[in-house]
Amino acid sequence: MVRTALILWIVSVCSLFSGCASNPVTGDRQLMLISREQEQQIGDEYAPEVEKQLGGPINDAQVQSYVNGIGRKIARVSHMPDQEFRYTAVNDESVNAMALPGGHIFITRGMLQNIRTEAQLAAVLAHETVHVTARHSADAMSRQIGMSLLLSAITTEKTPETVVTIAQVGSQILDLKYSRGDEYEADTYGVDYLAKAGYDPRAMVQLMEVLEAQSSVRPIEFFSTHPNPENRKGKIQERIAAAGYSGGGAGQAEYKTAVLDKL
Repeated sequence: MVRTALILWIVSVCSLFSGCASNPVTGDRQLMLISREQEQQIGDEYAPEVEKQLGGPINDAQVQSYVNGIGRKIARVSHMPDQEFRYTAVNDESVNAMALPGGHIFITRGMLQNIRTEAQLAAVLAHETVHVTARHSADAMSRQIGMSLLLSAITTEKTPETVVTIAQVGSQILDLKYSRGDEYEADTYGVDYLAKAGYDPRAMVQLMEVLEAQSSVRPIEFFSTHPNPENRKGKIQERIAAAGYSGGGAGQAEYKTAVLDKL
């Protein structure tokens, strides 16, 4: 009953406003208060500050090339193959990854040190890529930070006030939290991206297991900003079974050579 009422409300709102569109990933009609152009502007504006607050990029061209290359393989099979995604490895020691609107995706040194295969790296990047393609990042930022504040620093001429605002908003971006529904979608469609890119989709389950094992030793930031319900792994496994996915590349030796040996 509540769900039906919610759907009827969304339909009625969509009939009044021009901001409704189909979600690129789910196909559902939803109210879009941010245009694609604004998403790109917001991502481009705040990405440098977020990167800075995450310790800056890891100073190894081969690591960066490898991470970005895996990310682009995922992006090519995503719902936005023409979007210019940028995948950057940053120095932060926390075990985390995050996505900004417009295709800016960051993965931390701490995360890179805890995963063990190329497929697991692809799983992290696929999950974050869905947050962009399904517009979760834009929605979370607009709800939790506010459009007026987000747009206030997007100007052609920077002042001391706008520089301070960008730094403040950058800190808030690091604490963004997605809904449980957003997380299920990122897991589910991330599995699809993995399989389509030629990776073993079971790497998404392995990723959760690796991070859960580490969380018993220290808090895992990925779980603080990405809720981890108990049945999350089960839903991933259900998706794999329902889609009939089997096998795929893992790339353990490749990951060790390209990343672990250089960190």
